[in-house]
Amino acid sequence: MSTKSEETLAARISRSLADRIIAGEIAPGARLRQDHIAEEFGASHVPVREAFRRLEAQGLAVSEPRRGVRVAAFDLSEVKEVAEMRAALEVLALRHAAPHLTPAILDAAEEATKAGDDSHDVRSWEEANRRFHRLIIEPCRMPRLLAAIDDLHAASARFLFSAWQSDWETRTDHDHRAILVALRKGDIDTACATLARHVQWVGHRPVPVAGGRKRDAFAIVG
Repeated sequence: MSTKSEETLAARISRSLADRIIAGEIAPGARLRQDHIAEEFGASHVPVREAFRRLEAQGLAVSEPRRGVRVAAFDLSEVKEVAEMRAALEVLALRHAAPHLTPAILDAAEEATKAGDDSHDVRSWEEANRRFHRLIIEPCRMPRLLAAIDDLHAASARFLFSAWQSDWETRTDHDHRAILVALRKGDIDTACATLARHVQWVGHRPVPVAGGRKRDAFAIVG
């Protein structure tokens, strides 16, 4: 297999595993078995190891000496860290994007907000929410910054799915609307301040686990 083919396969494997981890199909702390994954994808160990490295770079997996690679666990401190990082980076992106935001982009962001308000499950809400955030920051024209924000949104989605796989309640996102109102007025400071506050709100709910017990789950709901 050529190096380019191995890189392409590694990317496909890492995307597939990332999707499963984010969706909660592979539990925090679960071991990622190199042999099993190589067999599933019909791959050698080389692209699988590279896929693991990509997952580690995204914060979705951890490598432990003599114990292999496991899905990263998370707690409240990690959720808060991601929230603060999102606030800082998304505000930076929005300040650079603001001069390039057109009425058409803001209209599309408003439609994304409406789609989120109408969502009856956490997955469709998360997709709409991510679309809103991406629309208002993408014109920043800073691809490395956007890539870092994408990784943070993936982490946010993982926290969210862990906490709200069921019993999702529809909600009206007043912050999104306030951000759009400020952007349409050209009030970038208010838009940025609202965005920073919005993405740092951490929700909490008890989640049932085996044996009839419950665990505390935290998520960024913004």
